[in-house]
Amino acid sequence: MTISLRRLLIVLSAIGLLPLAILGLWSLHMADQYQQREQERAMLDQARALSSAVDAELDGAIATLASMARTPAMDAGELRSYYDAARAQVAAQPEWLAVILTDADGNILFRTTSPFGTPGGRVADPESLKQLLAVQRPLVGRVTLGPRGRAAFPVRVPIRDQAGRLYALTAVIQPDRILRVIERQHAPKGSVIGVFDAAGAVVARSLNQGGTVTRPPSPSLVQLMRDPAPEGVGSTTTLEGETVVSAYTRVSHYGWTVAVGVPTSAVGGAAFQGVTVYGLGLAASLLASIGAAWLLSARVAAAFRSLQGGTAALGAGEGASVAPSRVKEFALMGEAIEAAAARRAAHEAERSRLLASLEDALAASHEASRAKDEFLAMLGHELRNPLSPIVASLDLMDLRGEQSSERERTIMRRQVQHMKRLVDDLLDVSRITTGKMQLDVKPLNLAELVRHAATVRPGMTVELAAPASLWVEGDENRLAQVISNLLSNAERFGNGVVRIGLSAREDWARLEVADQGIGMAPELLARVFEPFYQAPQQLARSTGGLGLGLAIVRKIVELHGGQIRAHSDGPGCGSRFVVELPLAAAAVAAPAAPRAGQAQRQRVLVVDDNVDAATTTSLVLEQLGHEVRLAHTATAALAECIRYQPTVAILDIGLPDMDGYALAAMMRRTASSPRLVALTGYGQQADLGRASEAGFDLHLTKPATLDDLQRAVSGAAVTDAATT
Repeated sequence: MTISLRRLLIVLSAIGLLPLAILGLWSLHMADQYQQREQERAMLDQARALSSAVDAELDGAIATLASMARTPAMDAGELRSYYDAARAQVAAQPEWLAVILTDADGNILFRTTSPFGTPGGRVADPESLKQLLAVQRPLVGRVTLGPRGRAAFPVRVPIRDQAGRLYALTAVIQPDRILRVIERQHAPKGSVIGVFDAAGAVVARSLNQGGTVTRPPSPSLVQLMRDPAPEGVGSTTTLEGETVVSAYTRVSHYGWTVAVGVPTSAVGGAAFQGVTVYGLGLAASLLASIGAAWLLSARVAAAFRSLQGGTAALGAGEGASVAPSRVKEFALMGEAIEAAAARRAAHEAERSRLLASLEDALAASHEASRAKDEFLAMLGHELRNPLSPIVASLDLMDLRGEQSSERERTIMRRQVQHMKRLVDDLLDVSRITTGKMQLDVKPLNLAELVRHAATVRPGMTVELAAPASLWVEGDENRLAQVISNLLSNAERFGNGVVRIGLSAREDWARLEVADQGIGMAPELLARVFEPFYQAPQQLARSTGGLGLGLAIVRKIVELHGGQIRAHSDGPGCGSRFVVELPLAAAAVAAPAAPRAGQAQRQRVLVVDDNVDAATTTSLVLEQLGHEVRLAHTATAALAECIRYQPTVAILDIGLPDMDGYALAAMMRRTASSPRLVALTGYGQQADLGRASEAGFDLHLTKPATLDDLQRAVSGAAVTDAATT
């Protein structure tokens, strides 16, 4: 039994469409599942965004209370004046019902809704007040109904006056503030959004706010939120009896929960419509395939008939005439070869072009790397220059014993150190990426280094467990940087208490730094050592930093032949960093160096085109008992060197008329030939080598400390922290 070519092509077309139909149905099902997951993810994203917005509102209220706590009236214990200031603050906050001040025993000292001196009365939500006084950190209490039937929740912060007495400052806030945050959300029609306090009571709800505030959510939503996971999605029923798909999140650091419910008709619902459209499309494709097969079979049959006729004519000895065919496979072989050769020539030309483009890209990459190094060096110089007069001014105020600005100086010095650390981190990352970081390795008592690092952080409680000595081969300054960065990380993200453990295990020294702070989620834990990567933060960026500290720590540890690991059981469970370094033999004790005596009075020449930096440095040196002259150009410095004949010359490198290296060479040829000290914003390793080649006795990177200046003038060796 035979079958015509036309029918065969039609059957083959139908059979060929069958797998596509099955694959299409499966793809449609997967697309529907994917769409549903995307919608659920979008609901979770909206819940997270709303949670962040609610946290921002609560953070704002806490920030306002914290600013109220830092008033002169509170520091002086003048409660009457502080009461008046609190009433003014309540008047400026439309959603605030009252401000309440309680003592350390929970007794109400005043309530802004009552005249000053009125008996305190009952405290709403006493449990949160008791918790605040115990942990002494800001927190948000439960939403409750007041005596007049108005709903409100307390926001509490601890404060202390100058005498050290502990108080609790509370703002009683209406849920309307949170309701407005909900109203700003863009949710599908018919959605229900709710915000619940730490006890699960409704604080604000997009539907029937007045009738649901302080009540628990629907039982089905309560059941969904009992899952220990911080967030989830499931089907629930609203308090009004509507079936919705709800997404909740508990990522708020105040223990609040946000839930978003979307009608089931808005989640999915497109599957049936997709199947219908797909069926119609499949039928249309089948008809089109049958028509195409019909036309194609007609053309192929005509070609075969022409070949049959030509073959019959050839067999009969007649001239064969074959109709031309538009099928390319019947074309001459030469044309195919020429086409292939043309394609190969085009490929070779494209390959040559790509190779040339690659060489250009490599050259551009090298140039960009060089420009980046020059930019970072200039950035370090330009950022350190203004820090120098600031540090010198602070040192000068310390030397003068100005007690009135001691607190402000402490704050300024801490911020200057923070900015200097950011600059050093940027330069360290540049050294790491270019392979230029070098270590000065020698036997080192790691236990002594850890104990010193633990004692120089007065703002945190450190619990240290370490042996008397534990020796490794390492660079003291770089390992001190490792410990300092780990402690800084624990200080920013911990709860004020850090545990440090140092021990020896087999051939390794094991250093562990642990805190009980905010902890890390698995996705953050996997990327915690990546440069410039940070945990998601609020707009205030209260933790600060560039996300470089831990990346630098890992590289330094690896250069020492060690390894570092991070551990966390999840958000809110704290973090733990473990550093392991190879053990080494103890160093032979060197004879103690004689103690340097009091520096003699020196004649010092300070040369810097930054007038503020030169002036403040000279004032510090004069306060230390030295005679100082100033010059702001190289020309003036040479004239002053001949006339004044200083014993010490402190030179900036970037002078307007001549760089400091050339000036140092010329000063060496003068009669006085003073001790030369470079004080500059350039702190790369190459800058130290160039300063040494130019004849400088010492290289200091701005901002120089008071100890640096004292030892520089006295002639003692100084370690340049910016280049280690």
